[in-house]
Amino acid sequence: MATEIKAPTFPESIAEGSVAAWHKSPGDRVERDELIVEIETDKVVLEVVALEAGTLQEVLVEEGDTVQSEQVLGRIGAGEAQSGQPQASEGGQPQASDNNTAEAATGGAVATGKNHQVKAPTFPESIQEGSVATWHKQVGEAVQRDEVLVEIETDKVVLEVVAPADGALTEIKAEEGSQVESEAVLAIFAEGVAATAADKVPAASADDGASDEKVGDKILAPAARKLVAEHDLDVSKIEGTGKGGRVLKEDVQRAVQAGTAKKSAAPGATRQAAAAPVSQGERIEKRVPMSRLRQTIAKRLVHAQQTAAMLTTYNEVDMGAVMDLRAQYKETFQKAHDVKLGFMGFFVKAAAEALKRFPDVNASIDGTEIVYHGYQDIGVAVSTDRGLVVPVLRDTDSMKIADVEKGIVDFGKRARDGKLGIEEMQGGTFTITNGGIFGSLMSTPIINPPQTAILGMHKIQQRPMAVDGKVEIRPMMYLALSYDHRMIDGKDAVLFLVTIKELLEDPARLLLDI
Repeated sequence: MATEIKAPTFPESIAEGSVAAWHKSPGDRVERDELIVEIETDKVVLEVVALEAGTLQEVLVEEGDTVQSEQVLGRIGAGEAQSGQPQASEGGQPQASDNNTAEAATGGAVATGKNHQVKAPTFPESIQEGSVATWHKQVGEAVQRDEVLVEIETDKVVLEVVAPADGALTEIKAEEGSQVESEAVLAIFAEGVAATAADKVPAASADDGASDEKVGDKILAPAARKLVAEHDLDVSKIEGTGKGGRVLKEDVQRAVQAGTAKKSAAPGATRQAAAAPVSQGERIEKRVPMSRLRQTIAKRLVHAQQTAAMLTTYNEVDMGAVMDLRAQYKETFQKAHDVKLGFMGFFVKAAAEALKRFPDVNASIDGTEIVYHGYQDIGVAVSTDRGLVVPVLRDTDSMKIADVEKGIVDFGKRARDGKLGIEEMQGGTFTITNGGIFGSLMSTPIINPPQTAILGMHKIQQRPMAVDGKVEIRPMMYLALSYDHRMIDGKDAVLFLVTIKELLEDPARLLLDI
């Protein structure tokens, strides 16, 4: 029975697409999940893969043709048996397949148990694909159950794939840097392979993989090599924790955070530079690939500006009352809750109260429908080396300030370590971003779709203000609220921001609910 090849389901904002390129021709053998055709829309290029293995029988649309959502593009028919299936021997008995032996890949060590396909995690709908960041184990290397085999980097988080049992990898199908889709087969894993199998694998396979590079006396994984180049680090100062001292991506990340691997100026470098000045026509450029997270951030920001009727209203808040309260209780607060008392806890609580009073600001737009949320899930923007991520604090209305501060500290630490889960960055109803920690005095934040508003905090600046007919120097902060005018009227946006200002200038209102 033939399997239909269909165009993807286009979102409402995309009406049609065109066939950009066929990667297979009629009669070609096709494996499951192999790329067959690319569909180009006005926003993105979508890849269509085979749902089943077989032979491409028929192509119904040619390159350059316009296609609609879920239109049939071609058909795949049953083909010859896959190379991995058991084949009958001359005596009529099936020969051992990849599911019964790992001898060839492990240099003669035979698995005592069955084989497993090591698959990429199931990605949520918002993530189309990921890239293989780092293999922590090589073919033939002994592995314990639940030990990390490989890391998959998506546009939001880094996902870990662990070993299903004790054993060893017999084959790696997706090399570091390659693109993989949800549940794609990454490798073959054999249970119960003898620990000595690692010794039987050629050294180049276990330590100096084909994609590894030796720098001095250090062996670098590809992902580690990329980070070393980006940060211009001294490899000799990085301690490798991989097999045989192999430098992994995590080793480089730790060195970057600790600042222990910076290159030191060579003796006499200054004198040498003075003696040999750079020629006037020499202008150095450095080109590095954009990370998947950065690409996604760029797409979402452009999409938000193109689809939302975005406006920004500003106000300023006197932070004196909050600063006095913080100075008075910060030591007692830290002893009681084992976390520092910051400003974000006050802003989150003030925003949660304001969102209850102005439900339009807490709503989202879904096509032609407005979704009103009966809860306040506030996302807090966190800056990392990979880019900006927005983990979400759930049910902030019922949270105490101490809970908010603990949650933010936890998010910040795990975001920098790449340990945030996808579910922790989905479903927010409102976002707060704080450019003030970097010194920003004023900015216009961009809405995080499908939300309809975002609050921007800024630097606290001492400024002369008129207070009761007298000029006083007060700690002032500019606030910016960007909002979608399709959903929120200017009056509600201004009053929402004024409410936050009043709650912060008189924090007792947060306790008294007034």
